[in-house]
Amino acid sequence: MRNPDWRKRLPIGLQPYFQKSAIAALLLGVSSGFPFAMIAATLTTRLAQSGIEKSTVTLFALTFLAYNFKWIWAPIVDVVKLPIIGRLGQRVSWLIFVAILVAFSIIVLGTLDPKADIASVAIAAICVGIAGATFDIVIDAYRIELLKPEELGVGSGMSQYGWRMGAAGAGSLALVVAARSDWATAYYACACFSLFAVFTGLWMGEPSRRKEPQKLTNPLQAAIAYVSPLIEFFKRSGAVVVLIFVLVHKIGDTLANLTFRLLFEDLGFTNDEVAFYDVGLGFIALLVGIFIGGIIYARFGMKKAVMLSLILMMVSNLSFAGLAAIGHNNWAMAGAIGFENFASGIGGVAVVAYISALCNLQFTATQFALLSAAASIIGRFLTGTTAGQLIESFGFVNFYLLTTLAALPGCIIFWLMIRSGLVDRSLGDVGSKDGEQEADIFA
Repeated sequence: MRNPDWRKRLPIGLQPYFQKSAIAALLLGVSSGFPFAMIAATLTTRLAQSGIEKSTVTLFALTFLAYNFKWIWAPIVDVVKLPIIGRLGQRVSWLIFVAILVAFSIIVLGTLDPKADIASVAIAAICVGIAGATFDIVIDAYRIELLKPEELGVGSGMSQYGWRMGAAGAGSLALVVAARSDWATAYYACACFSLFAVFTGLWMGEPSRRKEPQKLTNPLQAAIAYVSPLIEFFKRSGAVVVLIFVLVHKIGDTLANLTFRLLFEDLGFTNDEVAFYDVGLGFIALLVGIFIGGIIYARFGMKKAVMLSLILMMVSNLSFAGLAAIGHNNWAMAGAIGFENFASGIGGVAVVAYISALCNLQFTATQFALLSAAASIIGRFLTGTTAGQLIESFGFVNFYLLTTLAALPGCIIFWLMIRSGLVDRSLGDVGSKDGEQEADIFA
């Protein structure tokens, strides 16, 4: 007779990664990552091979705006029940519905010819971006509601593993198929990646922690439902402090990350060296960091895991100041890239788990979409407007020292939140073990 407790024979550190909920998070991540790849490197390559001008190709970066503004329509996913298919459950029905939309939009994008009608390709790419961002909304909400509070760390890590697998797998499959057939067939094949989420929804069913939305009978109730996630969040103790932390904690990390390639070019690293260290070694270090991050979260708890990850991410910026000072040195580059990706892996697990725990089960999709967008918006804005000028004015060494200092406020704020007990008080019922905390918005 087969032993149902086969997971207990695994090393303790591996056991959480083989739970059904963790495997489900991995599969959901695969479906979450592939639409992004279809309008990122894959579409860029396709357009370039079609002879489209570089200035036109770069304009397609605007298709990613949907991912930054997905919080605008996230309340629809939380409160609107789909007809007929909605009998399967709020989250499962939306998973299936949006998976179909994603697959269809990608098939349409693959069918169009950039040479013949670039405008139609642009519209189709925007549709893929909107469908993919909506897929993210549903998948994030499903994952968060599926995981128990103690599983949030491992689940976040597995989701990131899946995202990387989906993005890399779809991107590689598209190139291989296109080289042997055509781009239309390549996009048809990649559309199948949406089935991972569909399978997960049918396999796991509706999340047990899911709270049914209130029925909407008039426009006033709809308007209240739209703003309720914000009202509920800001009624919590120290909500403003928590929001400030979410806004500032990634400023230094985002500023640094988006300028690494400029540093490598300035130091004279070849494309082969960048590919080996930044892409190859960095990817391995990230995967190791995600795995270690899940173990740290499970063994030491959320607060210690987040605090440690914030410190590591801050120090990782300092390592690039060292690389900039040393100059073209492969060992220095390997150390900086390896440490930065390792720290990012741990931070991705711990911080994403904390942001997930801030959500209320009644508004999971909306609140996570809002908080996850807020986590990087300031850093991206500063990078786009001031990073280049800072580098030209102060040089790379002082720039990375500045990004290290920019990461310090996040560390200090979270440490004060721990000391004051605000971290615990700020959590929504996603982070509550009994899951019975109710959202009394207008009390």
